[in-house]
Amino acid sequence: MSENRGVKVGFIGAGRMATALAGGLISSGFTTPDHVWASDTFEAARERFAQETGAQTVESNLTVVEQAEVIILSVKPQHVADVLEEIKGTLTDRQLLVSIAAGCPLSLFVEKLGKTKRLIRVMPNTPCLVKQGASAFARGGQASETDASLVESLLSTVGIAVEVPESQLDAVTGLSGSGPAYIYQVIEALSDGGVRMGLPRHIATQLAAQTVKGAAEMVLETGEHPGTLKDAVTSPGGTTIAGIHALEAGGLRNSLMNAVTAATNRSIELGKQS
Repeated sequence: MSENRGVKVGFIGAGRMATALAGGLISSGFTTPDHVWASDTFEAARERFAQETGAQTVESNLTVVEQAEVIILSVKPQHVADVLEEIKGTLTDRQLLVSIAAGCPLSLFVEKLGKTKRLIRVMPNTPCLVKQGASAFARGGQASETDASLVESLLSTVGIAVEVPESQLDAVTGLSGSGPAYIYQVIEALSDGGVRMGLPRHIATQLAAQTVKGAAEMVLETGEHPGTLKDAVTSPGGTTIAGIHALEAGGLRNSLMNAVTAATNRSIELGKQS
């Protein structure tokens, strides 16, 4: 496979996540618009993908497979088996297949495509749409460390990416996959608190969202434990410790831990059903 710059990337499925990822690949210089293709059965999706990325779109999935070195499968889970059946005769062992289809295990791809294919399964999250994603991926088939490095670079164009064993992807789903919804509720609740105390709604929401964003950046940029950063703004007898005491009384930490656990368990259930 060639160097990252100019890698030929094909998307089967041209939805919002595929469009965002293609945009990140192109804007970062990972590849160029003339080296990106996308297929989709919906003309509107193809038109939006082309308009937002400048890349090429086609109706045929096989055309994408014939052109690309890396094929990113971004269709709905219920369509995965049919797509794999369609492309299995065209996909070669030299190509890397990356799936962002939720809940579809690597064993399904091995079953449909064989053990010799290079496979990577990804669990992204919706902040990829604004280049702030938190993705995890697992290798399967004959995928190599070089393939893993390539996918990490690819996903890093829209956020951060980490490699985990496939057995941990359900936990990733419960944490970062579902996590944005938890944080939206936190932002909404903080905004409600501000409104209750007299702030206009638009100001309260703006301050709440930026506070969450800023706190997250502090964790990522400093590398400090969140507890250490919390202590740094918690003065004895001050306002912050009064607020933290109220959060402890309301069971915030327990609720968030339970949310991750519940979402992880549900992901496991859905995986068994698929």
